[in-house]
Amino acid sequence: MTVSTPTRDAGRDGDAAMCPHRLVLDHVTSRWGVLVLIELLERPRRFGELRRAVGRGRGRTVSEKMLTQTLQTLERDGLVHRDAKPVIPPRVDYSLTRLGREAAEHVRALARWTEDRLADVEQARRAYDEARAPGARAS
Repeated sequence: MTVSTPTRDAGRDGDAAMCPHRLVLDHVTSRWGVLVLIELLERPRRFGELRRAVGRGRGRTVSEKMLTQTLQTLERDGLVHRDAKPVIPPRVDYSLTRLGREAAEHVRALARWTEDRLADVEQARRAYDEARAPGARAS
């Protein structure tokens, strides 16, 4: 499988229609998709609760519009279940489907790997930058 720059919308890009797994990969690994999947691994959440949890400790918040779009995309892909209860005030809970839980476990494993190996990545970046700095010896 060759993965190149993923597309955002199959309707706008014929290439995504030719390579549908890239579109799913894009949804699962999107900026907010990753965080939504990981947060929903813990337990089902209401919209506002999920919005706060996704932004917690990250110094940024997801807009209501972006979270809504992310949830709709993940629901369409069969990864998230939306449970709207007919009560007043309205209550909507989001949870992972079996397929979503499977994807979220893999995403969480990748997120943990990045945390565990960050020092190695930073060291590699420093070495790369130093080798390309002005006045560095050509190799």
